Amino acid sequence: MLAAPGVQLGFGLAALLATAGAVRHDRVGPREVRAFRAVNGLPDSVYLPAWTVMQLGAFGAIPASAAAAGLAGDGELAARLLIGGTGTWALAKAVKRIVRRPRPVTLLPGIRRRGRDASGLGYLSGHAGVAVVLGVAALPRLSPGGRALTLTAIPLVGLSRVYVGAHFPLDIAGGAALGLAVNAAAGTAVRRYSTRPGQRRVRLGAARQLIAGMRHLARRA
Repeated sequence: MLAAPGVQLGFGLAALLATAGAVRHDRVGPREVRAFRAVNGLPDSVYLPAWTVMQLGAFGAIPASAAAAGLAGDGELAARLLIGGTGTWALAKAVKRIVRRPRPVTLLPGIRRRGRDASGLGYLSGHAGVAVVLGVAALPRLSPGGRALTLTAIPLVGLSRVYVGAHFPLDIAGGAALGLAVNAAAGTAVRRYSTRPGQRRVRLGAARQLIAGMRHLARRA
């Protein structure tokens, strides 16, 4: 159903570099502005469902999804969600500091901001990245109905971030690309670890420590 990890990794990195190279610090292209306005200009009545969907890309979705996988007896998926999710979240912070694209409110007049104002830099979207890495990792384990819901929710997370005025479309594309690349790397790492002699199931103790460490960093960010 999904491309091989090497293909995912290559495509994700290529898309990440392409979107990072396309953004500018001081202006936004007319096509991106039109796409942004189309989503950001939707009525305020959409806010509650958009906010609900948006939480699927928040940091808290990482331990929540990993815990659900662990309770279902899938330790390998739980570890993959933890490693991929926290890795994407941390790398998104690093990429922001490298690219340094401001938020939409800094670059474009007439932004409709909804909810709590997003802080920090714009490119790339950590929410979009987390949604992709969690969703793509879980897809092979889901029922057909679950896959359909997941494939619907992933792009909606990114669109919700545009709707609330936190990101431009290229920010979302960059975040999705990062999530795809990290998912491929995390999946390969977890599979190699879990198939080592005496390590048929990934231990979750270190993963729990990773969650605690990332929560600490999140509070400081």
